[in-house]
Amino acid sequence: MSTHKEIVYTARVEFGDCDPAGIVWFPNFFRWIDAASRHFFAGCGVPRWEETTKTIGVIGTPLVDTHTRFVKAASYGDTLEIAVRITEWRDKSFVQTYRVTRGEDLILECEEVRIFAAKREGGGIRAVPIPPSIRALCE
Repeated sequence: MSTHKEIVYTARVEFGDCDPAGIVWFPNFFRWIDAASRHFFAGCGVPRWEETTKTIGVIGTPLVDTHTRFVKAASYGDTLEIAVRITEWRDKSFVQTYRVTRGEDLILECEEVRIFAAKREGGGIRAVPIPPSIRALCE
């Protein structure tokens, strides 16, 4: 079985992250997961997207699909650890998985499909083949 590099991103739940019932408002999990995705690449040694835009034309890794399973609630004062891995490499996309925990408690699991994107002539973005240099850093 192959092993996958794992990077852990930590998020602290603040009062403003919660709804009137005192639980994390679900879009905030997606904000933290998106930050954890970029943190994964930084932790693997991938330069900031501003730099890769200049050097290899990659402007970032936009999300194209997501599936999330919420298990337990989180609330103000909680410290969440978001463990991030790339579990599958495809030609122009990859699958990134997230496991959000509070201590031993599983809060949620998420799986995303993302692409490596470049600017399209005339506007918009397009998927590009996964840069071998980035893949090598992240494996």
